[in-house]
Amino acid sequence: MSRRRFLASSALLAAAAATEGFVPGAVAGRQLPSAGDGKRAIRIVMGGYGPPTTGFSQALKRIGDRVQQRFGGEVDVKYVYNILDLGYRGEDILWLVEQGLLTLGYQSSSYLTERVHDLGAADLPFIFADAGQARASMDGRLGELLTARIEAQMNYRILGYFENGFRHVSNRLRPVHTPADMKGMKIRVLPSQVQARTFELLGADPKMMDLSEAIEAVKAATIDAQENPFANTVTYGVHKYHRFHSATSHFYLSRPIFLHRPTFDAWPRPLQETMREAVHEAIGFQRDSHVKEEEDAMSAIRAEGGEILELTRQEHDAFVAAVTPLYGEARREYGREILSLLNV
Repeated sequence: MSRRRFLASSALLAAAAATEGFVPGAVAGRQLPSAGDGKRAIRIVMGGYGPPTTGFSQALKRIGDRVQQRFGGEVDVKYVYNILDLGYRGEDILWLVEQGLLTLGYQSSSYLTERVHDLGAADLPFIFADAGQARASMDGRLGELLTARIEAQMNYRILGYFENGFRHVSNRLRPVHTPADMKGMKIRVLPSQVQARTFELLGADPKMMDLSEAIEAVKAATIDAQENPFANTVTYGVHKYHRFHSATSHFYLSRPIFLHRPTFDAWPRPLQETMREAVHEAIGFQRDSHVKEEEDAMSAIRAEGGEILELTRQEHDAFVAAVTPLYGEARREYGREILSLLNV
C-alpha cells in the first residue's frame, strides 16, 4: 500500500472510530449471528462521495434501513456519505471497497476503464436517445455484460447501477452552441480515454482530473469548463463559478454499486439476498430522485445568474457529426457484442 493510501486509510479508520469504531475486514468470513448469542454484529460500512442530502446518499440509507429492519441487532450498518470530507479523492472509493475498508460503494463507470477496458465503450457519446433506453440497457444484457467484465478484473460483487445521467458542458468563458464554440477550451473530463478523445474531436483541450482536483481547478479558474449532470454541477458548487451551461447530453453514465467480494460472498444467503433486494429498490428510488434533482439544479443555476442553453436540433447534430470518427475507432477497439448492444 502506498504512503498516501496508508494515510488515507488511517483517516477513514479514525473517522469511523468516532462513530463507535470500524474494524476493517471484520465482516469477512463472519457468520450471521443469532440474536442474543453474544456474538458481535456484522458490520456493514457504506460509502460515497456526496453530501447526505443527495439521492445517492439517501439511496445508501434506504439500503441500510432495509437490511437493518430485516436483521435488527444482528447487523451494524454505518455510513461515510462523503469521503471527500475526509480528504479522500473521488477515485479512492474504488480501492477502499476493493481492499475491504468499505463494504459497499459506488462510482462512475469511467473511473474503472483503466482496469476494465470494455467499460470504455459505455463512455461513447450520444449512444442513448433518452433515460428510458439507457436504463433498460443497464438493467438488461448490457449491464450483465459490463458486470461480468468488472467482476473478472476487480475484487467486487456488482449488484446494480445507479444513474449518473446525461452530462452537459458548463464553462466560464462563453455560450457553447456548437463545437466551434469549444475551440481551445480547457475542460475537465473523467479518467477515460474515450471521454478525452470525444472532447479532442470537439476542439477542446481535455484534462483528466479526479473530482477533488476538478473542484479546486474550477475555483482557481485554471480550467475553463467541465461536464456533468446539472445536479452534480450544483452539488459541487461549480455553478457559482460558471455562467454558461449547455444542455449537450453528450454522455450518459451509470454508477455501478459494488461490494467487497470476499465479504459479500462470506455472508449467509439470507443476508446476501436481502442486500440484493435492498439495492434493487434503492436504484429505483435514486433514479426517480435524479429526475427531481436535475430540475432543482436547473433552478439553482438560474438563481445564481447562470444561463442554460438548450441546443436546437441542428446544433445537436453538429456535435454528433464532430465525434463520428470515434465510432469507427471504437469498432477497432471493442468487441462486437458490446458494440451491438450500443448500436455502434
